[in-house]
Amino acid sequence: MSAHAAAAQPAAITLRGVTKRYGGHVALKPIELEIAEGEFFCLLGPSGCGKTTTLNLIGGFIAPTAGEIFIRDERVDRLPPHRRSVNTVFQSYALFPHMTVRDNVGFGLKMARIPSSESAGRIEEALGLVGLETFGERLPTQLSGGQQQRVAVARALVNRPAVLLLDEPLGALDLKLRKRLQVELTQIHRDVGTTFVYVTHDQEEAMSMSTRMAVLNDGRIEQIGTPSEIYYKPNSRFVADFIGESNFLEVETGSQSGVVRLADGRGVPCNSSATGRATLMVRPEAIHVSDPHDAPESSLKGKIVQTSFLGSQTRIAVSCDGVSLPLTASQFGRERLAARELTPDREVSLWWDADDAVLLAKESMEEEVE
Repeated sequence: MSAHAAAAQPAAITLRGVTKRYGGHVALKPIELEIAEGEFFCLLGPSGCGKTTTLNLIGGFIAPTAGEIFIRDERVDRLPPHRRSVNTVFQSYALFPHMTVRDNVGFGLKMARIPSSESAGRIEEALGLVGLETFGERLPTQLSGGQQQRVAVARALVNRPAVLLLDEPLGALDLKLRKRLQVELTQIHRDVGTTFVYVTHDQEEAMSMSTRMAVLNDGRIEQIGTPSEIYYKPNSRFVADFIGESNFLEVETGSQSGVVRLADGRGVPCNSSATGRATLMVRPEAIHVSDPHDAPESSLKGKIVQTSFLGSQTRIAVSCDGVSLPLTASQFGRERLAARELTPDREVSLWWDADDAVLLAKESMEEEVE
């Protein structure tokens, strides 16, 4: 598809000023959101942040207090769920235990009175998408949890909806199976090209599956972007803290290019044109650990508090003068100091490249705690 054609294509989902209140409680503050056709879009955030409310508004399970919802340029916020081109996969699967897998998958087609000559082919196509072609005559109780989840996905896709909503569909599965199904769902999405909107509180799940994601907090969208944009360039302390692991340092910005200053006046690297008080965020993997004699002038000196060998990486917690909490660094493979050298109380220096530090404006932090 050409760039011009893609630009001309209507968004799969558009929310304009959508709000949801329950009496005096605001579950969702006015949000603006546009999800492109064919995206795997994740709604991510802690419990009570508004992500499931947003999903239920798109699906028609609840009505907005204010605002408009469009699916492929058709306004749907006044339509019931069955009149929207949307299907939903729930965490509970909601399969009919007395029906075979094939009958479960074809239930929606039967309700829509699709001729059996057509539905049979669509059912087999849907089972093929989820790798269950040979399981059609089994009952749900004869399947594993992962297989039941795939049946639920096939049942949702067989109606060929414009949008597939997935409400924490892997939450009840063990970690190993959940990771495998993350890969399978991503492959299914590529195969069918349907717009997926996926709700999760698991940051790693959202990062590994989504093309774009929205991080929600306290009923509002904090940031929208690709996983790499949100990880490397968070726009608030909440996002930086919620996605991955971060080190935070209180700093004062000034006129010196590429440097911000700690409370005791020491300069540390950061490329920013901001002025005033702020918080500096540095990811553990961006921090280098070295012998004090080999470190650059802008490094922080400190003592190792704890070393944790985790196989693929070694995590080092270092207490630095003038910094309230220990800083965490991650080393991968055979880096500057061998794991056997990273013993408690050893003096080391920490440093990072200016481009790897992100300055978070003080206003962002104050809004977060209101």
